[in-house]
Amino acid sequence: MCGIIGYLGNKNCLNVIIDGLERLEYRGYDSAGIAYNKDGKVEIIKEKGKIANLKSKLDFKIESNLGIGHTRWATHGQPNNINSHPHKVGKITIVHNGIIENYVELKKELEELGYKFKSDTDTEVACALLDHIYSETNSMEQTMAIFKDKAKGAYALGILCDDHMHHLYAVKKDSPLIIAIGDKEKYIASDVPAILKYTNKYIILDDGEFAKLNPEKVIVYDNNIEIIKKEIHTFEGNASSMDKNGYEHYMLKEINEEAEVIKATTLPYIEDGIDSLIKNIPNLTRFNKIEIIACGSAMHAGLIGKTLIEEYANIPVNVELASEYRYKKLFLDKKSLVIVISQSGETADTLAALKIAKAHGAYTLGIINVVGSSIARYSDHVLYTKAGSEIAVATTKAYSTQVAMLGLIALNLAYHNKTMTKDEINEVISEIRKLPTNIQSVLNEQLEYRKIAKKLYKHNDIFFIGRNVDYALAMEGSLKLKEISYINSQGYAAGELKHGTISLIDKGTPVFAIVTEKAIADKTISNIKECKARGADITFIVSEDLDVKDDFYNQKIVIPTNHKTIQSVLTVIPLQLIAYEIAKLRKCDIDKPKNLAKSVTVE
Repeated sequence: MCGIIGYLGNKNCLNVIIDGLERLEYRGYDSAGIAYNKDGKVEIIKEKGKIANLKSKLDFKIESNLGIGHTRWATHGQPNNINSHPHKVGKITIVHNGIIENYVELKKELEELGYKFKSDTDTEVACALLDHIYSETNSMEQTMAIFKDKAKGAYALGILCDDHMHHLYAVKKDSPLIIAIGDKEKYIASDVPAILKYTNKYIILDDGEFAKLNPEKVIVYDNNIEIIKKEIHTFEGNASSMDKNGYEHYMLKEINEEAEVIKATTLPYIEDGIDSLIKNIPNLTRFNKIEIIACGSAMHAGLIGKTLIEEYANIPVNVELASEYRYKKLFLDKKSLVIVISQSGETADTLAALKIAKAHGAYTLGIINVVGSSIARYSDHVLYTKAGSEIAVATTKAYSTQVAMLGLIALNLAYHNKTMTKDEINEVISEIRKLPTNIQSVLNEQLEYRKIAKKLYKHNDIFFIGRNVDYALAMEGSLKLKEISYINSQGYAAGELKHGTISLIDKGTPVFAIVTEKAIADKTISNIKECKARGADITFIVSEDLDVKDDFYNQKIVIPTNHKTIQSVLTVIPLQLIAYEIAKLRKCDIDKPKNLAKSVTVE
């Protein structure tokens, strides 16, 4: 959510900052702005809407080596030029991600001191607070330290000071911010993609730390204004991984990468058969209950994980929305395992839930895609997915790797609890090895998915039904469709239709029906027939072993049969691709849907 980029060095900062902002577009935004050093003074230009609007106002012939830029996703005040970042008050100019929770009381105090405000934002208040502190201390180091004590909430700040136009400053709490290191040039950014074109070396700021940058060095301070040494990380990917590589949209590219990323994610755990599985996933049998905490698609992955762990490991599992978890009564102790799932590792609600779980004494396990992210650092143990960079706001390949990882955890628990034999697990591992090939076979049917999309894209209400893991997949398929096409879609447990929802089924109503569960296939098919009897247009998605020729569906997608622990990785792909094709036909902004952000870093 929102993007920050700052630069100090020997390049033209306007080019660097605009390039960085464009690489952060996936995070979601409704305005953009830049502040830069122009002949020793701060020049600010900002525009509502796309970065292209901002670019049209810039003179790229201007030579400036210092600046900060921002893409804003409105939280306080409407998306307009006044509320856009950067904000300047007195001698201080800032860009800000996060929310200053006590900005109302701070604003009153500052107004009493004579400050007047132009915008509705908490960011302008933070800027005025920094200016006031600086006017009293005349030290940016002391200013940032005092600011951290006075400002409550989450923030990542890029800061310029009129008196120090040869320095760039940064401070961070509960919102991601990195410092990147080039050859006699330094960067700050809210995410790695912004800087990969120039360097893959970076420092992660921890909560409460702040930094002073010049082209030669980075000085990082702790809460006591003591200089601390920070590890320099090297990003494993490269800038080309952020490109579309010939695909029309990032989402399509990322769906087509699923075979590759599933192989990369599962390989460390199956390379030497069951021995790798035992070695690389900890023995979690000391816990008598498991809670899975996540948001959005990650929560849907968690629902699949719940079914698999309960069935194959005989351990009770609850799945909770992270946004609700922190406000409910918790029953946790040292015998509780809390699994937190997040693609970015920065999801604000999930991070808050993780901290609460740890405070209650639970052991925490993160399933994370970004090495060194906040959730990864706070978790007691981390299992990394290998989805690589995911740019499209609607997750596809990252979701699939989460489902695969949960299947591996279920197998590991099944081994330690002796609910599956070594031979049985090794048979599943053999199927996992074939999974990339099976994924590719499903991807090869994109023409068929396009035909289905052409038939359905004009509808405004679409239903998804299934049972057990297929119900979790129905929820994910529905979410994917509504995220990028803006169609009102709902995922339902098939058996619940007769309890009210079937009243919404009319002649021609599209229904996606998923059947991969042998034990309950007949039950789900009975529900499908109920929909068909009321005139529904049925898209039947079925595993090969359960395929039937009948008249209860209008079109059918048959997918290869795999073991239940990995079947869902295959089943979700047609749902993702059909959602993509429908959104494309409706001429939607597929990679950057309205009102959505890739990484939700505010509550």
